[in-house]
Formats: sequence, structure tokens, C-alpha cells
Amino acid sequence: MDIWQIWIIAAIILFIIEVISPSFFAASIGLGCIVAGISAIFLPQIWLQLIIFSVGVLLGFIYIRPFVLKYLHRRDNTVNTNVDALIGRTAKVSVTIDNSEGQGRVMVDGDDWKAVSADDTVILQGEKVRILKIDSIILTVKKID
Repeated sequence: MDIWQIWIIAAIILFIIEVISPSFFAASIGLGCIVAGISAIFLPQIWLQLIIFSVGVLLGFIYIRPFVLKYLHRRDNTVNTNVDALIGRTAKVSVTIDNSEGQGRVMVDGDDWKAVSADDTVILQGEKVRILKIDSIILTVKKID
């Protein structure tokens, strides 16, 4: 097995590792391996290959990695699910909301929820409200003007 094949195999292994940990760290080293593998075809001296490998890794870290992390990587992967996805949504009042009497219900996507008014105003049946927060099974809502 020639040395250039070893460099390319190392690069492939590093790119596979990169799929598991998408930080472009392993891919930057894999890029250095590819450059060193190509140079190994033309330059038999191992010390030159190691210098070219180092330069390839350095260029990957300095120029390519910041670009990939900025444009191809989402830093905020959080997606609200379950009841947290209701915050900010619009609902329709199904039973008049009156905090002083402890009554009020809203309908969201066909589900009926107990609701309270955020500013203690009475919100009549049929009006539209925005969901501000959720406390257990009680939605805190505000009338949409």
C-alpha cells in the first residue's frame, strides 16, 4: 500500500467521524490528509508531506471552518414542542374568561384549555386571544386588539 493511499484512507475515516460530530474539526484534518495524499503522489519525502498536511489543516481551520460554522451550521437547534409550541399562538375564547370568577376556556387546534387573562380583563366568548405563557394546564392569554 502506497503512502498516498494511507493519507486518503485517513481522510475518509475523518470525514466519517465528521458526520457523527458536525463541528468541522475532523473534516479540517481530513482536508489536510487529502492535500498530503495528493502531494504524496508527486513528493516521496515524508517530511514534505507532513508540512503540506499541516498547511492544509491550518487553511481548513482558518478559512473553511468559520465559513461552514457560520453559514451551514444552525447554532440554535431548539424547537418548541408539545405545550411549549402553543406560546405565541392565537386561540378563540370558548367560555368567557373572568379571573375574578375563576372561569374561562379557549380552543386551540380543537383542544379545549382552561385560561386566565394576563391583565385581569374580562374577555368575552368568541374573541381572539394570544397565548402568553403556560402554567401546568392553564394558559395565560391576552386579548388581541
